[in-house]
Amino acid sequence: MDVAVLAYDGVFDSGLAALLDVLDGANAMREELPEPPPAWTVTRIGFRRRIRTAAGHLVETAPVDAAQDTDLLLVPALAERRPDALIAHVSGPDALPVRRLVAATRERRIPVASACTGTFLLAESGVLDGRRATTSWWLAPWFRKRYPAVTVDETRMVTTSQGVTTAGAAFGHVDLALAIVRMTSPALADLVARYLVVDERPSQAAYTISAALAQSDPLLAAFEGWARVHLDQPISIADGARAVGVSERTLQRAVRRALGTSPVGFVRDLRVERAAHLLRTTGLPLDAIARKVGYEHANTLRILLRERTGETASALRRR
Repeated sequence: MDVAVLAYDGVFDSGLAALLDVLDGANAMREELPEPPPAWTVTRIGFRRRIRTAAGHLVETAPVDAAQDTDLLLVPALAERRPDALIAHVSGPDALPVRRLVAATRERRIPVASACTGTFLLAESGVLDGRRATTSWWLAPWFRKRYPAVTVDETRMVTTSQGVTTAGAAFGHVDLALAIVRMTSPALADLVARYLVVDERPSQAAYTISAALAQSDPLLAAFEGWARVHLDQPISIADGARAVGVSERTLQRAVRRALGTSPVGFVRDLRVERAAHLLRTTGLPLDAIARKVGYEHANTLRILLRERTGETASALRRR
């Protein structure tokens, strides 16, 4: 497989390096398998012969024309944490060459992939419309608002939909690169992961901070504050809506638009987050923790913890 990795000014250094290092490691380790897959030919491409990363490093690149015959285009993340600044950049003139390259690559039916903030570049180019995608969990509310034609599942670490692969937060670049190796050889991907000491992380849910998501909207922040006070009680969404001064329908719409879930689902996530914190920081038995977060039976909480975090209550406690 010929892989083109786009390097551009302001690229996230670790993202670019992770993609290159994992693929290089796969090439180096493939002969350890009884039936090695073909090697990857990886080319760094750019719009200039030399680009400057966000950390100020200079990277030599081949012309973007090299992507004409590639089998896969990888677009690492932009090093920008502020949602407003990120959207301004990916939609502005500086990112126009990247958007055009991504769109033209998909027009030729060549797969493209990105992670973290790079998913905004893909969405801005239009190649994610009508597809499923993931992005950094903390950027999901802004992503949903700007790209309503994309179905976002920020709990996933890697998602592939009709030729476009997206991955979660910054170090999700490692997961993205391993997923690309796995498409050709699951055995090699497992071998590389063991050498790099990378655990399988199918979900971002265990890392999500619900309060951070709620800060994307003042209404959600107010509802989150009210819900946290009442986590140990049966919660009425109608009461919560009245407490923050809106109708239940308005609250439902606001939560769905920003978080892709219902108020009931958001409260459930707050309860799971609180329970996981108590498991890690106290010696309380699970049934006592369950009551503190509004569940009568410990088994209900046990099931939810496994579904939402991918870990058992015992594993969370061992942390």
